[in-house]
Amino acid sequence: MESKTWFITGTSTGFGRALTEALLARGDRVAAALRRPAALDDLAIEYGDLLWRAELDVSRPEQVRRVVDDAFAALGRIDVVVSNAGYSLVGAAEEPTDEQVERQLDTNVLGSMTLARAALPHLRRQGGGHLVQFSSIGGQAAFPFVGIYNATKWAVEGFYEALAQEVAGLGIATTLVEPGGFRTDANNRSVDAAAALPAYAELRDQVLRQFSEPMGDPAKLAAAVIAAADMAQPPRRLLLGSDAYETVHAALTARLGEVEAQRDSASTTDHTVVTA
Repeated sequence: MESKTWFITGTSTGFGRALTEALLARGDRVAAALRRPAALDDLAIEYGDLLWRAELDVSRPEQVRRVVDDAFAALGRIDVVVSNAGYSLVGAAEEPTDEQVERQLDTNVLGSMTLARAALPHLRRQGGGHLVQFSSIGGQAAFPFVGIYNATKWAVEGFYEALAQEVAGLGIATTLVEPGGFRTDANNRSVDAAAALPAYAELRDQVLRQFSEPMGDPAKLAAAVIAAADMAQPPRRLLLGSDAYETVHAALTARLGEVEAQRDSASTTDHTVVTA
């Protein structure tokens, strides 16, 4: 397999760091975009020119466009663009402040869209490439106290559903990565918690009791993402984790059941054609 060049956001910790380490170890080049480039000093020492770094806050559109342009100018062809930067806002719908909600949308939704939109002209000019967007099982199923986060993932999934159809004829593949629970820092560094209201205390306790230790291994996730990118026809969706399969399967089965129950009633609003 020929080496590839990757552009990845959010590479300081978690999935982004695991993916960057795995790629460098196999000899691929990585353009790593992160808030604190110094967080990758150890990898820069070990891998030298294979690692290109830039400071990036994905909630700043002009910075996203500039860093993407700089990466393509510095590295030439970039085969895979990975949108990984993001975080979770935890709280019932009315609990977060407007500022918290706006920051969540700016990062998870607008940041992801801007990265894809900034990369597309370069991918078209070079004749193809692969856009990989980290989503979540929360992009297919919704859970109490992460409704705003769920909304961002559903939005990104809708964007990529349309995008995949637009670029299919241009040699550009897209993949939505939908992980379940993984043993990363997602439960501390990558979480913004809203002030809790007493009205939701009982439900919050019930929900928290349902959570168990995450089963996913970030290194195995990185290997699965790399394997998908190496495919001639990468999957448009990549479920990772047994809990991801079970949760998404249950959610889609329930939703399809609701659709089937309305097979007859849905047509009652169709316009009636009167024939002579």
